[in-house]
This record gives sequence, structure tokens and C-alpha cells, in this order.
Amino acid sequence: MRYPQNWDSGPLHDVYRSRVARFIVVGMLNTAFSYSLYALLIFLGLHYALANLLALIAGILFSFRTQGAWVFNNTQVTLLWRFVLAWAVIYLFNIGVIRSGLAFGFNAYIAGALAVPPSAVLSYLAQRYFVFHRRN
Repeated sequence: MRYPQNWDSGPLHDVYRSRVARFIVVGMLNTAFSYSLYALLIFLGLHYALANLLALIAGILFSFRTQGAWVFNNTQVTLLWRFVLAWAVIYLFNIGVIRSGLAFGFNAYIAGALAVPPSAVLSYLAQRYFVFHRRN
């Protein structure tokens, strides 16, 4: 990733130099957007699985470009199918975590929030090694 030359040190330099840090920053933005939409849809009365699916679709549309460009320095549109496939798996994982949270007595808001950290780790690994992986 290219960054301005006058950022030779400091926290912004560290963020631009670290793929994981860039992933976290972009992921926080995407997660805030997606979870807010999920919570709104739950509030409007949608079932958690449908609310999660709609928030996921909106998040995919937003996230593919930002993750590819800012995190993995790869904007090939042909990789979208891999991104969608990875997120289909992550969606199923998400629903399982939410279902488990509900079974333990959490409400759909808390169960959805509990699914975020493990889903973020799974997302990074899937994008790093499956979606945006560059073969030498």
C-alpha cells in the first residue's frame, strides 16, 4: 500500500504499514455500518436470520472495494465471486453463533454483537488466504 512520503513515523505510518491494522480500521467502519443496519432491521421486526442476511449483503457491497483497495491492494473485480463465497460461509458461521447466543438466553442484539469478533477473525483469514491471495 502506498502512503504519503511525509508520514515517516507515528501512528498513521504504523496503520498504513500494517495490513492487520488497515483491516481493523476498515473492518470497524464496515462493522459499524453492518451492525447498525442489523439492529435497525431487528427493531423493525425482522427475524434475526433475515436481518443478518440483509446487513451482510449491504456490508459486502461496501466492503469488497474498501478491503480490496485499502487492505490488500487488489481491486480486481473478478475476485468478487470469491469474496461473496467467503462471506456466504461467514454468514452461516454468524447465524450459528447468534443461534447459540439465543439458546444461552441472550437477546438478538447481544447475540449479534457476540458474533462480531470471531466473524472478524474468520473474515481476515478468508480474505487474506482465499479472496485476495496473490499466487507467485
